[in-house]
Amino acid sequence: MTDREQRLVELEEKYLPDELLERFRERAAQYDRDNAFFFEDLEELEQRGYLTLFVPEELGGPGLGMNEVSRLQQRLATAAPATALGVNMHFVCTGMMRAMWNRGDKSLQFALEEARDGEVFAFGVSEPGNDWVLQGSNTKAVPQEDGSYRLSGVKIFTSMTPAWTRLIVHGKDETAADGPELVYGFLTRGTEGVKSSDDWDVLGMRATHSRATILEDAVLEADRVVRHIPDGPNPDLLTFGITANFQLLIASVYAGLARRALEVASEALRKRRSAKNGGAPYTEIGEFRVRVADAALEFAAVPAQLDSYTRDFDECVDYGPAWAQRFVSAKYMAQKAARANAEAALHCAGGAGFGNAAEASRLYRDAAAGIFHPPAPEVSRAVFANAWLND
Repeated sequence: MTDREQRLVELEEKYLPDELLERFRERAAQYDRDNAFFFEDLEELEQRGYLTLFVPEELGGPGLGMNEVSRLQQRLATAAPATALGVNMHFVCTGMMRAMWNRGDKSLQFALEEARDGEVFAFGVSEPGNDWVLQGSNTKAVPQEDGSYRLSGVKIFTSMTPAWTRLIVHGKDETAADGPELVYGFLTRGTEGVKSSDDWDVLGMRATHSRATILEDAVLEADRVVRHIPDGPNPDLLTFGITANFQLLIASVYAGLARRALEVASEALRKRRSAKNGGAPYTEIGEFRVRVADAALEFAAVPAQLDSYTRDFDECVDYGPAWAQRFVSAKYMAQKAARANAEAALHCAGGAGFGNAAEASRLYRDAAAGIFHPPAPEVSRAVFANAWLND
């Protein structure tokens, strides 16, 4: 075992020991059944300092990089995919801050210090009908004389709605002197005009409670405004950091789910017996061996791809525009493997896996959530088509 692998094992034992994951796996079924938020999981993770992973050592944090956080998130997702996905949105925010810090921009040091001190960050950017995502906004940002903004709009899929204390948001200021600009900043929980929808009864990843957030003249204080970016596809370190952490850490969650689905498929076949084959275990039946083999092949390259890309990101490798292909492909392939392997697990589990209480069923439903994380498959394909076919 290399020194790097030994360190990763030590981090897994420190932050996500086996006994913790067993508790999480048991609670995952209960959260799913009750459509409940993962309060107990979150409390245990906070007690272990898990939410501070990206905080630099200079600020009193563990100072982990994306490569290490990716490995931990993959491990967490094998036990509780919804918990991993919910916590992921906190890591998208703190990982973006760390990416900026590593590249010389320390303007968000105050937010890293808040993360160190226990604040829980959430991602309030996705909006209905806004397929520009980070590069546009349907939320109105009206500037005030004191430098603050009043925000009005709807944010969807705000993971960890019951628990966040800081929410990164953006809105469009149509009155800016040099043309429309996007304003990014952090809202504090309890701010007047920030409301959370109670509507949350979805197919999978139920414990995330990724409800809609309604902004009605919510004040984004001047000292919480962190970026002004021209409206449209304009490069900026903040949006680059968000994109990188969103795509690669989302991929990490679905990679963990894919691994667990493969384990569930294998475990199910070891338990089942075939009357037609004289009571032989299903592990000896060719068609099921092929199914598991195909699932394993679907998954095999995903962790390696994540390991490579996250290490390059930590090392600040400059791929320029080619980073987009790496971000998109990592998420696309991980989600594809998760859905394929979850379907394989359902097949291998047989009728017993079809009940909602079965882990195979829950994984199948959780994997379906991958369809909705941007960019959509057609956008992902366009990234590669443009890279290879456009002059």
